Amino acid sequence: MPDNSIATFQLKTRPIVDLQTLKGVKFPADITFRQLLITGPPGSGKSTLVHKLKGWPDEGYIDLSLNKWWTVKALNLRPREIHLGFPCQGYKDALAVFDKEWIESLTPPELDLDRIRIPPPKRYFFSVNWRKRYAFEFLIPKAKVLLAQRRRRKKEYGMHHVDEGVTLQRVENQIIIYQMAALHLYRSGLIVYIREGTDGVPLEIIESESG
Repeated sequence: MPDNSIATFQLKTRPIVDLQTLKGVKFPADITFRQLLITGPPGSGKSTLVHKLKGWPDEGYIDLSLNKWWTVKALNLRPREIHLGFPCQGYKDALAVFDKEWIESLTPPELDLDRIRIPPPKRYFFSVNWRKRYAFEFLIPKAKVLLAQRRRRKKEYGMHHVDEGVTLQRVENQIIIYQMAALHLYRSGLIVYIREGTDGVPLEIIESESG
C-alpha cells in the first residue's frame, strides 16, 4: 500500500504528447469539450480558465463522499469550475479546503480515501459510462506560484476569506490534498490530468512516489 500521508506524498507527472487546441488552450487529444470539469485549490485560476473557454459561469460543488455524486445536476453543464468536498479522518461531513473547519484545524485534515465514492463501471451496452463521462482537469500550480497568486488576489480584491492569513504551508497542504484526490480518481479509472497553470501544458499522472 502506498503511503498517503501529506509528509511523504509526491505526485509524478509528465507532459501529454498528443494534444488538441480548444478555444486557444491545449488539452489532451482524447477528451471532448463537453467533458471538462476544472478543479483545483483556491486561487489556481479555475475561473480564469473557464472564462477563457466560454464555459458555464457558475461554480459547482461535489462532495466526493456522497453516494452517486456523479449524477448531481451541477455536473450537467460543462465545461465548468468544480469545488471538491473531501472526506477526512475524524470528520463526519466532507470538507472543502476553504471551509472554516479546514482553515482553523491545527494540523492538516487527512484525506480518507476509503470514503471517496467511485462511479461503477459500464456494465451494459445502453448504460451510461460514468467513469468516462467527465474529464477532470486538476489545475494545480506550484506552491510558491499559487501563494503569490493568492496574495495578489487578496491585495487587489480582498473578497476571498480563504486568502486571509494564507501561508506557504497552508497552500502546500491544500495542493497535496488535491494531488492525492487526483491520483485516487485516476487509479479508479476516471479521466484525470494535471495542469500547473492556466498557460501550462496538460500533464499525465505516472504514479506517486513516497519517501
